[in-house]
Order: sequence, then structure tokens, then C-alpha cells
Amino acid sequence: MITKKKQNVPNPLFGKLNYTWMLIGLVVMSIGFFVMAGGKSPDPTKFNDAEIYSFTRITLAPFLIMAGFIIEIFAIMKKPREENNALSI
Repeated sequence: MITKKKQNVPNPLFGKLNYTWMLIGLVVMSIGFFVMAGGKSPDPTKFNDAEIYSFTRITLAPFLIMAGFIIEIFAIMKKPREENNALSI
């Protein structure tokens, strides 16, 4: 009589859903940094207060970056789902 031993498959640290959330957080942070950088000024010799201190650069971009960090923390702390990896017959 031949018996098959149950193989112990190590659980990965993160699951597929964790990596998906990490990618979403990275995209949100990238958008925040892109919005904060803004565009090119039409005249680089003049300081334009309206462009530098606009709502998108002062409020929206930091909010997006912080939201991205919060998503990353959530993705790291989220416990991956338990999958039934039993290989015994």
C-alpha cells in the first residue's frame, strides 16, 4: 500500500489581492506626485503665484499622496485569504 504524504506548501507573505492593492496605492501616489509637479510655466523668468499655490498643487496632490500611503499600509496589513492547499488524495 502506497501512501502519499501531505506536502507542506509554505504560505506566501502576500496574496494576489495584497499585490493588487499595493499596485493601486503606487498608482495613486504617482498621480499625486505628477499633479504636484505641474506643468511648464510659459515664462520662466516670472514667478506666477496662481500656478505655484494652486488648489491642485497645495491641496489635491498631498491628499493623493497620503491616500496612496494609506492604501499601501492597508495592502501590507491585510491578511491574505486562506486557501485550501491540501494535496493529499
